[in-house]
Amino acid sequence: MIRNIKALSLVLSLLLLGACQKDAPNRSSSGMMSKSHAVAQTGLKKSNFQSTVHGKKTNLFFLQNKNGMKVAITNFGGRIVSIMAPDRNGKFGDVILGYDSLNGYLHHKENYFGAIIGRYANRIAKGKFTLDGKTYHLPINNPPNSLHGGDKGFFERVWDAKQLDSRNLLLSYDSKDGEEGYPGNLKVQVLYTLTQNNSVRIEYTAITNKTTVINLTNHSYFNLNGAGSGKITDDTLMINGDKYTPIDSTEIPTGKIVSVKGTPFDFTTPTTIGKNINDKNNQQIKNAKGYDDNWVLNKQEPYKLTLAARVADPKSGRVLKVYTTEPGFQFYSGNFLNGVKGKDGKPYTYRSAFTVETQHYPDSPNHPNFPSTVLKPHQIFHSITIFHFSTE
Repeated sequence: MIRNIKALSLVLSLLLLGACQKDAPNRSSSGMMSKSHAVAQTGLKKSNFQSTVHGKKTNLFFLQNKNGMKVAITNFGGRIVSIMAPDRNGKFGDVILGYDSLNGYLHHKENYFGAIIGRYANRIAKGKFTLDGKTYHLPINNPPNSLHGGDKGFFERVWDAKQLDSRNLLLSYDSKDGEEGYPGNLKVQVLYTLTQNNSVRIEYTAITNKTTVINLTNHSYFNLNGAGSGKITDDTLMINGDKYTPIDSTEIPTGKIVSVKGTPFDFTTPTTIGKNINDKNNQQIKNAKGYDDNWVLNKQEPYKLTLAARVADPKSGRVLKVYTTEPGFQFYSGNFLNGVKGKDGKPYTYRSAFTVETQHYPDSPNHPNFPSTVLKPHQIFHSITIFHFSTE
């Protein structure tokens, strides 16, 4: 959502105040979780994430709620490192792919595990776009296109971090004019909140001093049966989108917006991920080697917080619901996971995780018929995404 604004500091203060007051009736006066529940143990050590990268200190931060749920986040790339969520029997398990230490993220950048993605999430065709009559050129890091903000997008930056309390972490980053080819000094804040009802809430806010484009998301990989526990193709998926944006052989949208009816992209009713994932007669499936596509979400009001998708794992009983204010939703079925070893030495193999990237559409700056991603100096970018966990 992009709004006109005169006093950014006031708006940000209100956002932070609102975040710290969320679930207030259910919180103890100390803000810590109830002692009646055991705390999930991640096995992660803060010391393994404490270093200096690009001249800035990195660390690992923990959020926890009264139910014992726990989330680990590093300020290197603003990455979600771990989410410990209960299964149908109340047993906690880590549902996020990642690494036990900072070194894993430094040496394996190709999967963007858990990261904040910007300045522009997803692809921009041939690494260029025109804004106010000027053509801007971006790094070609996914030939022939630019992907996820370039060679050193937000996933590669050390964010300033402030832990507000046991359930709120505020990350800030100033992206300089010309960084990765994008115009304008862009100030970004991302607020991570673990709510008392087992939701991970991500709130993005940004302003610029020069007209630019922006598209922010989170790139966490989920396996609801536990990271490294096998394929996700038996999971049941529902996407609240009647249309999608077809792609060409380089995974760039053609500009068309078409119905999912009668195609492998119809998840309007719960369907197993693997049912049509290998449809050899569908060129879109062949282009992405599975699912890696943008759905147009059904919204009665633009930028209203609405359900984007629901994923249920039959083994663990865990259910993930994704809510967003964004108009689009990229579902990726882990088609390029290659067995890299993650936390506890577990291999992350082909189609053993999925991503649910809430977003504006890929390559929007080059498609005037898509929702605009332009941000002007007198405007504020504001977006919310919620990952809600439950069981069945």
